[in-house]
Amino acid sequence: MKTPFTGGCMCGAIRYECAAEPLAMGNCHCRDCQRATGTAFAAAVVVPRNAVTITGAVKYYEVIGDSGQSIQRGFCPNCGSRLFGLRATASFLSIMAGSLDDPSEFRPGMDLYVASAQPWDYLNPDLPKFPRFLPPDAFAPMA
Repeated sequence: MKTPFTGGCMCGAIRYECAAEPLAMGNCHCRDCQRATGTAFAAAVVVPRNAVTITGAVKYYEVIGDSGQSIQRGFCPNCGSRLFGLRATASFLSIMAGSLDDPSEFRPGMDLYVASAQPWDYLNPDLPKFPRFLPPDAFAPMA
């Protein structure tokens, strides 16, 4: 993915720029992401939190994830576009791929929470599949 990359909400009230290469890109099929997106999965780009500059007032909705940790979902309070996902203790955040100015740059590298994937959804057979989240050893460098 070309850096820096940019994006924002539908109405333009919130914009962001990321100056770092993604740590990972993937599709999350957990029920929480299904409810938050209103469809089969959330397509997300995971980046270092300190590499992202956000302008505008993001509103956050907090849930407790399968890990037992708080997860905040950032969205625009004007148009409702979902933009970010973050954990308070993590050094990374996820950016929703559909909010990118050039979403064609998104290249998913994995499917997460496939245990919750909907039977009507097509999962790319070439992508690694994880029944839940990434194994702890794969995720440790991003924590």
